Amino acid sequence: MATIYEVSKLAGVSLATVSRVMNNNANVSDATRKKVTSAMTELGYRPNSIAQSLASNCSNSVGLLVSELSGPFYGPMMGGIEDAFRNQGKHVIIAAGHSDKEREEQAIEFLISRNCDGLILHVEAVSDEYLINLSKSETPFVLLNRFIAELADRCIVLDNVRGGYLATKHVLEQGHKHIAYISGPLWKKDAQDRLLGHKKALQEYDMAFDETLLYEGDFMEGSGTQGYIDLHNSAHHFSALVCANDEMATGAMASAREFGIALPEQLSIMGFDNVLFTRHTYPPLSTIDYPINNMGRMAASWILSEVYRKQTPQLQTIFEPELVIRQSIFNKR
Repeated sequence: MATIYEVSKLAGVSLATVSRVMNNNANVSDATRKKVTSAMTELGYRPNSIAQSLASNCSNSVGLLVSELSGPFYGPMMGGIEDAFRNQGKHVIIAAGHSDKEREEQAIEFLISRNCDGLILHVEAVSDEYLINLSKSETPFVLLNRFIAELADRCIVLDNVRGGYLATKHVLEQGHKHIAYISGPLWKKDAQDRLLGHKKALQEYDMAFDETLLYEGDFMEGSGTQGYIDLHNSAHHFSALVCANDEMATGAMASAREFGIALPEQLSIMGFDNVLFTRHTYPPLSTIDYPINNMGRMAASWILSEVYRKQTPQLQTIFEPELVIRQSIFNKR
């Protein structure tokens, strides 16, 4: 197996120059870089990534912790992050925390143990105190979909209150007066904020929030299915249903059809996230666009700027949701 010494001898350069080429150091001329890479190819030399990391104190890898690896929401987020880093010659190591405090902490420790240069954390269960203490460690990180005032300069979030408000306001504008709501798990901040936005829209229209028309789901399709069943069987009339995400909305749509309900004439349904399948439901689902791909890319930009000192666009920490109008809301006016 060829060694770095043999590469330097064949290329006619120093060991330090070979090391700079392997670590993509900008202080190497194109001609020298070509000589070194040609020598590596001729000798069949493959750099030892662990040795490179120890020598340069840089692993060229970034840790990404997400809540789940499945579902239509996290794929676009992970795709945007991976694409941004791949274009810069960096690699992503992915772990899942499953919205569980112990598993999130274990995943963070695992990513740090893999010598990641920085971390992107989409965490829900670990405490603010834990993350504030983590910020004092040597591994830099950026938070996605989590706001902590003490770490505001490294938090990239969606205005979920605004999103919840826009969703319900559109339903109200179509003349609906009896509106049911399926929330996410209310221990989660984004679920709380979307429900708060729903209540703000009702208040703006001088309508009281009806607790009997609230079902707490878990952001999964099954809870949308069960949520509609429970709301339907409660005998409380509602002509529209606002759901805190698209998965629960599609579950509710399927459940409503089981009861013979015509959509949207007898029941209007609103989602949240604007995941890919929403344009293919029947009827196509009105929803709130959550620009998670762009937010993921912004998190990658934070790492590229703060860790690798790359030139990146100005950091945007707060993203605005947008209403996407399709055919699932019936106009009662």
